[in-house]
Amino acid sequence: MEKRIFTLIFVVIIGVLVGVGIVSKEGRESLLHDVLEQQNAMLAAQKRFEKSLTSGEAVNQSSGISALLQKQIAMEGRIVALEEKFTGLQDAIKQAVNGGDARQGPPPEDLSTVYDIPVDGSALRGNPNAPVTIVAFDDYQCPFCSRFHPPILEVLKAYPDKVNFMIKNFPLSFHPQAKPAAKAVLAAGEQGKYFEMADILLANNSDLSEERFKQEAEKLGLNVKAFLADYKNKDGQWENSIQKDIDLASQVNVRGTPTFYINGKKTNARDFNSFKREIDQILNN
Repeated sequence: MEKRIFTLIFVVIIGVLVGVGIVSKEGRESLLHDVLEQQNAMLAAQKRFEKSLTSGEAVNQSSGISALLQKQIAMEGRIVALEEKFTGLQDAIKQAVNGGDARQGPPPEDLSTVYDIPVDGSALRGNPNAPVTIVAFDDYQCPFCSRFHPPILEVLKAYPDKVNFMIKNFPLSFHPQAKPAAKAVLAAGEQGKYFEMADILLANNSDLSEERFKQEAEKLGLNVKAFLADYKNKDGQWENSIQKDIDLASQVNVRGTPTFYINGKKTNARDFNSFKREIDQILNN
């Protein structure tokens, strides 16, 4: 697994250098597609490894479990770093395709600008008058969105009156089930279960089929017939809502998923303690 991931990194880096310096515009567009496919392959491989942790075939002895867990922890750290590198590489290739100089690389993250991110029809979780608002631009099929959602739940539990939260949809083009999942969450919201459905799908996004949406709607106690009707018949409404979030994402410099904002400022916080430090600073000031 590790060898395969490092091989992918090597291929991508070489591809960027060659694609920018030599290949035609058509070739660079093809290269961009290949990079995205390689990223998908890496994420799929990581998913298979995670699944093996709960499989009877993976381990039979406690010592084997310990070794696998240690390997998983190390691998997750590498993959988080890889996602950031992939985002920068993809931006560089896109810039080259459009005629820019990708060798300069993407500009550094701006963590000082305060963006206007309106609720604008999005579901808001927590006290509407809370002094701190966290916004997540999420893709329901993204494994990193799944991984970094639990710390948000911890934050909301720790600051029940001081922090609220909303999700903006940013389905990536190479995640075909991200948009259907967002529509399922919106449809559940018609019966007051928006965040309940969002939590369930982010907790396990390995299956984002319509049958899964139906099963989860039933578990949540929704009127399943009405849920499916809203999911299908209000498709145009959901498309417009998702597109508004995508348009907003371009205005607030979203580069990938998940992207978090605290009171309009982009943040690199990804765990509870990191969020807590920034929240406490705002509250103390």
